[in-house]
Amino acid sequence: MNFPDGDRVLPVAPETARPDEATGEPIHMAAPIPAVTVVDTGPGRVCRSVEVEATPSELFAIVADPRRHRELDGSGTVFDNARAPAELTAGSRFSTKMRMFGVPYRITSTVTVFTPDSLIEWRHPVGHHWRWEFEQVGPRRTRVTETFDYRDAGAWKNRLKYYDRMGFARANARGIEATLLKLRNRYPLG
Repeated sequence: MNFPDGDRVLPVAPETARPDEATGEPIHMAAPIPAVTVVDTGPGRVCRSVEVEATPSELFAIVADPRRHRELDGSGTVFDNARAPAELTAGSRFSTKMRMFGVPYRITSTVTVFTPDSLIEWRHPVGHHWRWEFEQVGPRRTRVTETFDYRDAGAWKNRLKYYDRMGFARANARGIEATLLKLRNRYPLG
């Protein structure tokens, strides 16, 4: 489904079938389809959003605590053993155990933007940024937007279109969608 502003909704649940009680034949019915919205923010950014039945402060508390990132991760790359200050602020650093392509590693990221209950962003050591925005859209409903921003990852990476050619933009889009669905399922819409 496309919207006039260029956003589109991604269905993520396939059609399901259940057997007819009398004949045993499958009856096909559409599964409830949680949706993630693709947000077009231009080249060099992968951005998705979802609405969640929770307040911005509840959701921000999870994202602003790197020790809880594994609870959210839909990509399968984030592991336990995060090291972080008790409370993050702009300029704070935190490190996390990760695994990609079967190889374990640890990264240390730096918080670049921190607005309580509204916005947090951190810079990965190789140059890209992860950004989370929380916008209250109802009494207990929040639009959560996650962005992978690789526009300013360095001159040579930008010139080579590194993140696109290596498949990281596409892979991170899938990871963001899975992460946001995991969050939405944790706080289902009422």
